Amino acid sequence: MRQYELTVIFPLEEDQYQAGREQVLADLSANGVEIEKTDETGDKDLAYEVKKRRRGRYVLFTLKADPAKITVLDRIFKLNANLLKYLFVRVEE
Repeated sequence: MRQYELTVIFPLEEDQYQAGREQVLADLSANGVEIEKTDETGDKDLAYEVKKRRRGRYVLFTLKADPAKITVLDRIFKLNANLLKYLFVRVEE
């Protein structure tokens, strides 16, 4: 298992944020990903407009997962309408 950081940008609306966050946590646990830490960094301006939005709510997850599961999660997250953007980054040890 390798260590990854997952940054997710959610919409500011509370219902979309809660639904998106619950779906991300459910997808991670369903694929056997171990969540080590969750850090909500708050609302920030986006560098450019994404889905007609100028601001988003950022959440940073620190994970341990198999590389094959990351590609599966990438496909799943593309279909989640409650996410503005996401990015998986492998953490070197």
